Amino acid sequence: MNDKQTLKDSIFKIGRVISVDGRLVKVKVDKTKNTSHLLYKGELLKNISVGGYIKIVKGFTKIIGKVEGEYINEEKGVSNKEYTSDKQKISRVLNVSLLGFFGEKGFERGIKELPLLDNECFLLENEEFSEVHHFVKTGDEPITIGTLSLEKGQEIKIGINSLFASHIGIFGNTGSGKSYTLAKIYRELFKKYENGENFKNNGMFLLFDFNGEYAGEKCIVEGKKIYNLTTKKELQNINDDEKFPLNENDLIDIELISILANATEKTQRPFLSRSLEFYKKVNAADDALDFFKNILKKRIKEVLKMTDKDKAHILIDYLKNILETPASDISEALFATIEWNNTNHHFMPRNEQSRELTDNEIGSTVLYTSADNYQFPQNVLTKVIHFLYLQLVFDVYNDKAQNEHIAPAINKLKSKRKDIEKVLDTNSAQNDFFSESNLVVLNLKDVNLEMRKTLPLLLSKKVYTEHKHKHNQDEKKFLNIIIDEAHNILSKESFREAESWKDYRLETFEEIIKEGRKFGVFLTLASQRPHDISATIISQLHNYFLHRLINNHDIIAVERTIAYLDKLSVEYLSILPTGTCVLAGLLAQVPVVVDIGKIEPKEHEPDNKTIDLVENWKD
Repeated sequence: MNDKQTLKDSIFKIGRVISVDGRLVKVKVDKTKNTSHLLYKGELLKNISVGGYIKIVKGFTKIIGKVEGEYINEEKGVSNKEYTSDKQKISRVLNVSLLGFFGEKGFERGIKELPLLDNECFLLENEEFSEVHHFVKTGDEPITIGTLSLEKGQEIKIGINSLFASHIGIFGNTGSGKSYTLAKIYRELFKKYENGENFKNNGMFLLFDFNGEYAGEKCIVEGKKIYNLTTKKELQNINDDEKFPLNENDLIDIELISILANATEKTQRPFLSRSLEFYKKVNAADDALDFFKNILKKRIKEVLKMTDKDKAHILIDYLKNILETPASDISEALFATIEWNNTNHHFMPRNEQSRELTDNEIGSTVLYTSADNYQFPQNVLTKVIHFLYLQLVFDVYNDKAQNEHIAPAINKLKSKRKDIEKVLDTNSAQNDFFSESNLVVLNLKDVNLEMRKTLPLLLSKKVYTEHKHKHNQDEKKFLNIIIDEAHNILSKESFREAESWKDYRLETFEEIIKEGRKFGVFLTLASQRPHDISATIISQLHNYFLHRLINNHDIIAVERTIAYLDKLSVEYLSILPTGTCVLAGLLAQVPVVVDIGKIEPKEHEPDNKTIDLVENWKD
């Protein structure tokens, strides 16, 4: 060892190992290294402190640890003559958690071997410090997201593959900067590739924006496709270009209809499946309308010849739902010409002796003549509902279903019909959501609560299912579903919905997060309430940006489900300033506190500024 190395070691050496308890190591600091800074070659070096890193040298192995705490001990000498002052009696001891080691590939996370007692400990040199915070793997492309909070000037770069080919969680209380972080990482991605044709063709991003923060024309990137959906306007005041395109083939899907109808798995879903098969069979016919009308007239005859009064009246009501228009009252016209005979248990002509209706008399009823004049409605969902009612008439008539079991699903679909008409263009011929841009933003700010829960589930399920099929033909395709304020749809605590519907909603997203990676589908979730989100979903995320969390339940939820956090990082969570977060996960070799960089130019920032009361109120 030459004189320069000896000098360097004497400056950088800070103490020795005095205790090893698994990953937890205690280091006694040399009494000459208790100052805040050290002088080396005319430069001030920051001395070791809580949150800093140390290098433990064991032979040729360099073990890296993070200081999580410190305390002092008063040493007991044989006699007071051993100490020239009381200060010399004080020993500084560091609590160190082992993180990794330097191997052939550079810094690697994990424990290969434990240190020994009396191993020497050193400050990290600049090159070693940079290597510990180098998060870009060989062959990956870097983007810069900010700087180390505790080491100003140290940029944090992360690999595009490591971050975006993963499930991402961004958590923090309102005003902590989580929306800005989401916009920052995607701004850096689009800035890097926005002019690349392969990026535009192979990368698809669907962003659900609950508060309208990303709906600005230039937020993240210019030229994105924005759907400003609303349920607040009247239907006639909403243009088709304000609706999300979902054509007839998209809507005639058992999964989507089941979602919209909140269908139960064992009873209502099989009925919906039969109805959709009936729908497809009729629409595949050369003259679909005549085919439907003939079946409808056949059902009318069957119902009017029934011997069960209660069932007959129920089925007439279902037929009325198909045939009745705002301008006509079928009931009044129908029962003005026929009546029920309680003795012989059948319908008969009004004011006549008890006899069954003839085919000619049935053919002249308002039900039958309305069937002759029937036209398919323009709205696809209304058309589907008509098929559901006709299938229900057939099933109840043939004792294949109980109307009280099936009717609630149809009623649920009917209750959502107007809102669905307001937000979905079901007559659209467009098949590709991403035909205009590979970033699509759905602004749900003006959408009611019912549709806020329904739309993200419905559309996520659709794009995920389609992408799985496409992936078999083209493995280059990538889909990223981004959900801001994710607790709105991923809450496990919601009491406003049926248990079966909540289970289906959570199971759908849990399937995406568990299986999506195999098909090139990834989720990015941002939320201010991680405690409300399913623990299964949080635990399956790969990388985390953790902003300030005040609520103890949120901190506990994060600590329990994220294996990459150390004790010190958890303690930081409640005191992080706005714009600062803990970065942890597979891409980060160690958890680090990062000041998120500015989005330049400012026009690409999200619209989430806190109101300035002083500026607004002063004269």
